[in-house]
Amino acid sequence: MERERLRELLEQVARGARTVDDALNALRDLPYQNLDFARIDHHRALRKGFPEVVFCQNKTPEQVAALVASLAARGRVLATRATEAHYAAVQAQVPSASYHAQARAITVGEPPPAPETPYGVVLAAGTADIPVAEEAVLTARMMGVRVETRYDVGVAGIHRLLEHLPLLQQARGIVVVAGMEGALPSVVGGLVACPVIAVPTSVGYGAHFGGLAPLLTMLNACAPGVVVVNIDNGFGAGYCLGLILNPPS
Repeated sequence: MERERLRELLEQVARGARTVDDALNALRDLPYQNLDFARIDHHRALRKGFPEVVFCQNKTPEQVAALVASLAARGRVLATRATEAHYAAVQAQVPSASYHAQARAITVGEPPPAPETPYGVVLAAGTADIPVAEEAVLTARMMGVRVETRYDVGVAGIHRLLEHLPLLQQARGIVVVAGMEGALPSVVGGLVACPVIAVPTSVGYGAHFGGLAPLLTMLNACAPGVVVVNIDNGFGAGYCLGLILNPPS
């Protein structure tokens, strides 16, 4: 969105439809906007192809609302780890905002149209892993890619996964979210040719150590093509999937 806005602005100056001073005023918030408690990186969309994402955890509802409102003035917005209190404050300033309860995220604006191919897949080993998986799904879709989901397909009943093998083998990238022992990404990595992004979750019993056990399992995966993000980092996995399927030009 920022790239298109900047191009339009420069074209207006070039054809005399806008003065240089007007253009400078329009660019006043670049490279960043100072809100005292935060500095919004409005250049990020130009550098990376996707605007800055708001991480809501440990921020007050008022802070999140101010950040989202500033970003929404320029285009679509994604805010992760959001609570209903965050959403209520955001909606008061940006009525068009939507709350995605399972993904624990706020969005403003519709995702860009996604082509049928290539597509990605997000798998969740168990139902308890779905919130992290949904964060990955929402992130990738906001980046303009098609994402299919298959949930509760963990290794305790491997036939549930193998049923979807044709879908997986045609995918360009796969996010695999798993807690407990975290074995599913290695299994998937041995069945497909595309990159597999493994996400350990903090779902499990005591010796699971809050996600450390599946993290180490995934880091030690013997299947090639498996990479690992941090514990519960659905956003990071979804962002990587978006870059694989729809790299910025």
